Amino acid sequence: MIVDQAHAVAVPAADGPRRRRHPDADYSAPAASPTPVSWSAPVPEPGLRGFWPAPHTGTPETARLVLAGEAEASHEARTFTSTTLAAWGLAAVSDDAVTAVSELVTNALRHGLRDLAPGAGRRLQLVLLRHPRRLVAVVTDPGSGRPEPVLPAEDVFAESGRGLLVVGAVSSAWGWAPLGSGGKAVWAAFDLPAAS
Repeated sequence: MIVDQAHAVAVPAADGPRRRRHPDADYSAPAASPTPVSWSAPVPEPGLRGFWPAPHTGTPETARLVLAGEAEASHEARTFTSTTLAAWGLAAVSDDAVTAVSELVTNALRHGLRDLAPGAGRRLQLVLLRHPRRLVAVVTDPGSGRPEPVLPAEDVFAESGRGLLVVGAVSSAWGWAPLGSGGKAVWAAFDLPAAS
């Protein structure tokens, strides 16, 4: 059973559901300068380890998809998430949620299934939970590895290694917890706009 506990363990942003990870950073375009400017990568923030998001009253709307551990899983997860959120009327968080789900499924494929032989045990599960104030996307995999964000590679144009940094940037909170049956669940929570 998956319970939404993000509200209890994550501090909501004071300025709305989206927050910049580096509020003191200057995001304006740099002035032309003959002097080279150095760039330093942001320090990755860990997810909420071993935590589930906090319970809400009532029963959430739930959508579930079991995915084969194949390359098409990320595409299937994006399509399922987009379609489900459209049906739930959650266009405001759809882009961020689809991005996070894609990254979580890709990480599960790369890391959660890495040590398993091809076969029936190579399954992932995507669960979407809609609460009154929050959407939670959960991806489970049978792997035992701990999901940790890593510092970006020296090559700023590297094509991998930023999945959890992206999840942290587009979600209100993220975390992971081991499953009693083995494996783990990695989740991302998204604050929903107030009902009008």
